[in-house]
Amino acid sequence: MKEQHAWKMNGFLGLLFWFATVGASGYFFYQQWFIAASVLALLDFIMLTMFTVVQPNQAAVITFFGDYKGTIRDSGMWLTVPFSGKRKVSLRVRNFNSVKLKVNDVEGNPIEIAAVVVFKVIDSAKALFDVDNYEQFVEIQSETALRHVASKYPYDDFSGEEGTSLRGHADEVAQELSRELQDRLSLAGVQVMEARLTHLAYSTEIASAMLQRQQAAAIISARQKIVEGAVGMVQLAIAQLQEQGVVQLDEERKAAMINNLMVAIVSDRSAHPVINAGTIY
Repeated sequence: MKEQHAWKMNGFLGLLFWFATVGASGYFFYQQWFIAASVLALLDFIMLTMFTVVQPNQAAVITFFGDYKGTIRDSGMWLTVPFSGKRKVSLRVRNFNSVKLKVNDVEGNPIEIAAVVVFKVIDSAKALFDVDNYEQFVEIQSETALRHVASKYPYDDFSGEEGTSLRGHADEVAQELSRELQDRLSLAGVQVMEARLTHLAYSTEIASAMLQRQQAAAIISARQKIVEGAVGMVQLAIAQLQEQGVVQLDEERKAAMINNLMVAIVSDRSAHPVINAGTIY
C-alpha cells in the first residue's frame, strides 16, 4: 500500500447546494411533482454520505466498498466519494514510554532498561492496511528493538578500551536504537523522530556487587593518578636539589629519599615526621 490523494471538493459549496436541493425538493412535493421531488430527495441522501470533516494534523482515509480511493490530508469540510468509508488517522507527533524491561547485556549481566520513542504517521495507507493495529505494532517493535540493542553492549566498560557501553555512550546507543526502530516501523508508515533511554540500572540481585566493582575501579584509577603524580614530584625534587647543590646524595641516600617521598605522597594518611634527637646514653 502507498498513500495517494483522494478526490475531494469544497464542502461549504456542497453544503449550499445541498440546502438548495432540499428546498427545491420540498417545493416539488408541495406542487405534487413527485418524480422530480423523489430524484432530488435521492440526490440529497447521496450528498449526505459525501461530507467529511478533517481536523488539523489529521488524515481521512477513503475506502469505497473495500477499495482504497485515497487520503485527504487538508483540514476543513470536504465532499468526497459517495457511500465511502472515512477512517481518521492522527498525524500528530506522539510519545511512547516503554515499560522497564529486564534484559541481559553482552556480558550476561541482568539490567533494567526503558526508553521513550517519539514518532508520527507519515503514510496513512500503510498505517491502516499493512498492519493490524499500528499503535500496538509500534509498542511491540519498540520493546523488541530495545532488547536487541541492549544485548549488544555492556552496561559499563571496565576494560579501559574505547568501546561502546550503555551508560557511557548514551548518544550512540540512542542513534542506533532510532535506526533499528525506523527499519522495523517503516512497514507501518511510521517515522521515528527520536528514541532515547529513560532508565538504565543494574538489576536488584547484582546491584550491590556491581556497585562494589565500580568503587574498586574508581579507587584503582585514582591510585594510578596519584602514583603518576608522585613519581613526577619526586623526580622534580631530586633534580632541583642536585642542580642547586643543596645536598650531595649518593645512590643509597637517594633511594632512601625517594622511598620517604613516595610514602609521604602516596599514603592515604598524613605523614608524621620523626625528629632525630641524637643518641642518648
